[in-house]
Amino acid sequence: MPFRRRIVPGPPGSAPSLFTGDRALGVHPHSRRRRLRRFVARRRRLLAALACCAAAGIAIQALIPPDAERTVVVRAARDLPAGAVLEAGSLATASIPSETVPPGAHDTLEPLVGRRLATPLLRGSPVTEISLAGSGLLAGAPPGTVAVPLRPADPSVLGLLGPGQLVTVVAASGEADYSAGAAAQDSAAQDGAVVLATAVPVLWVSGASPGAGFPGAGSASGDWTASAGEGLVVVAANHEDAARLTAASGTRGIYLVLTGG
Repeated sequence: MPFRRRIVPGPPGSAPSLFTGDRALGVHPHSRRRRLRRFVARRRRLLAALACCAAAGIAIQALIPPDAERTVVVRAARDLPAGAVLEAGSLATASIPSETVPPGAHDTLEPLVGRRLATPLLRGSPVTEISLAGSGLLAGAPPGTVAVPLRPADPSVLGLLGPGQLVTVVAASGEADYSAGAAAQDSAAQDGAVVLATAVPVLWVSGASPGAGFPGAGSASGDWTASAGEGLVVVAANHEDAARLTAASGTRGIYLVLTGG
């Protein structure tokens, strides 16, 4: 509707007044209020629903915590087997919430390149010290525990082993003569073998192929190549068992028996 204006004559001797809006259109203010009340009354349920939605949105917004602090961590870019030597192409970085960062995680690639995995890693898994060959192998072990490398007489057993597997280490009595206590001596007399350690956990297993390598102290230069082409197994042992295992490690009569506990 086009805007209309109307000049209303004033009292005699005064200038005419110019009126616009509802009065100029002939609409009484009370009429507008009545129409507004009718509009609200007819749509009160819709308006109430809209008000409830707005209140719920405000409440949810107030309950949402602020953006969590994030930290960059290094993770596996693809599935990596145990014993793999880490390369720049096998690693990637990702930003994750700080409260989810595992202990021992790394935030840069450079210190990890050239190190060897002690456990397999799935794609996207953070690389931590406990998953690397080296000092991290004994993380969480009881005080006095040492890591002892062994070369089993039968390298095919390596395919059955993995970190955490418990093994009993036995030396063939015809090839080694080690004092392992009265119980072990009685066993040797009965079955021709000496039990060197019972139910020791496997920490790391190398490949059975020549040059699979020994877990060094954290760099590629720390790798030790198995000259005989046999794979190595690293087990955790106390000092008493470690002395017997070390004395027997130079023989070819070391056998590993898998045990459940």
